[in-house]
Amino acid sequence: MTQTVTTMDKLHLGCGHNTLVGWINLDLVPGEGVDVVADLDACARTPLPFEDNSIGEFLGVHVIEHIRDPLPMMEELYRIARPGASALFTVPYGSSDDAVEDPTHVRQYFVNSFMYFSQPTYWRADYGYRGDWNVERVILRVSEQRYAGKSASEIYDDVMHKRNVVIEMTTHLTAVKPAREPLKELRNTPQIDITLV
Repeated sequence: MTQTVTTMDKLHLGCGHNTLVGWINLDLVPGEGVDVVADLDACARTPLPFEDNSIGEFLGVHVIEHIRDPLPMMEELYRIARPGASALFTVPYGSSDDAVEDPTHVRQYFVNSFMYFSQPTYWRADYGYRGDWNVERVILRVSEQRYAGKSASEIYDDVMHKRNVVIEMTTHLTAVKPAREPLKELRNTPQIDITLV
């Protein structure tokens, strides 16, 4: 990691060729503009090269669906996150062709999937995960041509019962430090927005 990287606190996960100015660009493969080479799927064995509580913002665009073991990754991101750090993940929606056609996609994500990165969701079982990300907001992008004039409840009903409704989903998370207890009553209901694109 270069000296200039250490002064930044925004981490772009799985940047690929889309490196961002003002961000620490992290990818599995070395390349132009990649500041840190690390395997996000190896977080259970190899910590990321950042200090505890050092990152204030995370961005993962079409990356987490490629991670076979997301709990260790999210726990590691939690370790390096400052209290209240924000994380934004954009994924193909789980019931879309895009989510399953790409053979490098190993996991599908739905409206409530990111809740499993919060402690209160584990009120029934303990899998050893110790991160705690609060899901603040979920944005579901759907076709304007297909859904213009439809109510949010009509669209949401299609989201829950049909395939290829949601083009893309973005989830906004916040690092809760110290972590909450794994208690059912501490679960929250995130804001769900439907956006026509």
